[in-house]
Amino acid sequence: MSELRIGVVGVGQRAKLATHAQQPGVTRVVACADPSARGRARARELFGDDVAVYEDWHAMPDGELDAVFVLTPDDLHAAPALHFLSAGVAVFVDKPMAITLADCDALLATAARTGTRLYIGHNLRHLPILRRMRELIEDGAVGEVKAVWCRHFVGHGGDYYFKDWHAERAHTTSLLLQKGAHDLDVIHWLAGGYSRQVVALGGLTVFGANPHRRPAGTESPDSLMGDWFDVGAWPPSELRDLNPVIDVEDLSQMLTRLDNGVFTSYQQCHYSPDYWRNYTVIGDAGRLENFGDGIDGDPAEIRLWNQKRSGYRADADLVLPITGDEAEGLHGGADSALVAEFLRFVAVGGPTQTSPVAAREAVAAGVAATESLRSGGVPVAVAAPDAAVVAHFADSDGHHRRVPSIPASSL
Repeated sequence: MSELRIGVVGVGQRAKLATHAQQPGVTRVVACADPSARGRARARELFGDDVAVYEDWHAMPDGELDAVFVLTPDDLHAAPALHFLSAGVAVFVDKPMAITLADCDALLATAARTGTRLYIGHNLRHLPILRRMRELIEDGAVGEVKAVWCRHFVGHGGDYYFKDWHAERAHTTSLLLQKGAHDLDVIHWLAGGYSRQVVALGGLTVFGANPHRRPAGTESPDSLMGDWFDVGAWPPSELRDLNPVIDVEDLSQMLTRLDNGVFTSYQQCHYSPDYWRNYTVIGDAGRLENFGDGIDGDPAEIRLWNQKRSGYRADADLVLPITGDEAEGLHGGADSALVAEFLRFVAVGGPTQTSPVAAREAVAAGVAATESLRSGGVPVAVAAPDAAVVAHFADSDGHHRRVPSIPASSL
């Protein structure tokens, strides 16, 4: 098989993800586009002096590409993705798929109409601790799942989401969608269903009162999060140079009912002192929970209680530690596994651990929850996708069954 030719649209914060596709003789990044001078220079730093660099993705030679990574800011995902899908070029879109349901449905419909392969970058489906939790559920460790709860302590939220475009509804819809798309997808995956009714509450409870805003118009278009990250700033009131506009919530809580009868909850806080995700899965014959998530080398383990009733006890019936070997690399090794699966999908097709339909359902739940939150907690129905479009993706959709991770060496 000839070397796959890869393009990258957007050479910013997430561009390093595409370096996993730089495998001479197998796959190679041959073209990049970014409107900023820094992004174009970074393209050559990441992918070599031979990479073709463009200011506008419209100028990229789609006829010479086998696949494209779309790694732009979220509100700019749809246009290039639709363009390359229509041109028959396989597309990887970083999560969230888009910030509106209309754009998500347009992406699905275009991929279905053209038969072009579409893949969404929900890397947490490849996170070792979550894969093990999913396997325990499939093996019946907790019986039939009845509830899934997630608490997301976004300890670096002030730096990550309130100093640039993430702080503005116009670019994200909400952080309940933008940051929550990861977790909502995992909740659906662990529960085996999709949200159909949601209710949510939340607000701008801390960062809205912080007066230390950057003057409007002073942000460099070339800036990246590493330029302003300040891990030593504590408490959150000590953060400086926040975005001039902040109109997204920093605390959000939602409840959902899925199409299979499972009930779920999701809580997100952007100013906690610690940074990790905690998932609890409750079935009719047990409960499991993760402590730590294994991201960035942090210790992590799964605890399962399913043998007897008791009061509080930390000594679970089964404790599964996630070792360093299982969780090496960015996002606990999930990024490299994600790209390996995408490249295999481009080359030979087949089922994938991620799912375009599931990615759309995560956005749909986030959009509905945002509507509920901003209307004072009114219940909102989540619109289902078009049945014909869902049927098109059924053969490559691993949402409801176990799909093994496939290494890049299998290409």
